[in-house]
Amino acid sequence: MKKIVLTLGLFAGLSAFSFAQEGHSANDGHNHGTAVQQPTAPASTADIKMDKMVHDYGNVMQGGNGECEFKFTNNGKEPLVITNCMGSCGCTVPQCPKEPILPGKSSVIKVKYDTNRVGGIYKTVTVNSNAKSGNVVLTIKGNVEAKPVEETFPENKTPTGAPVEKKG
Repeated sequence: MKKIVLTLGLFAGLSAFSFAQEGHSANDGHNHGTAVQQPTAPASTADIKMDKMVHDYGNVMQGGNGECEFKFTNNGKEPLVITNCMGSCGCTVPQCPKEPILPGKSSVIKVKYDTNRVGGIYKTVTVNSNAKSGNVVLTIKGNVEAKPVEETFPENKTPTGAPVEKKG
């Protein structure tokens, strides 16, 4: 009796599973896990034109001025919106305009490098915007030279407690 109940239960389960799969096909209008294509937004007509892509500090003294500017113009037909400016490390800090740049107008991206770090400079700043040309990668390079060490010599003072000649 147990075998008959078990067999009937197994048969009923398989039948239910089989019938549940029928009636659906790939083109029946149901979503079968395929990606639905959403209409894409039209591409932006804003465009960024940099005056320069690389700033060369040359040789700069340790602790010297590590600031520079990258000028750019919006050559597109709609406002240029800079969404993010990011330096390649913490020693490179960019400042980008927060307001939209109207077509035909210019602005600047300011970059400050920490010149207390001695050695070669080769860092990048990535600028994300709605420009049709995509992201822009700016480069700063140069060399930070160590400050010369100034040696101080002790002054010649008369030592205290030294014997003094008595005149008599």
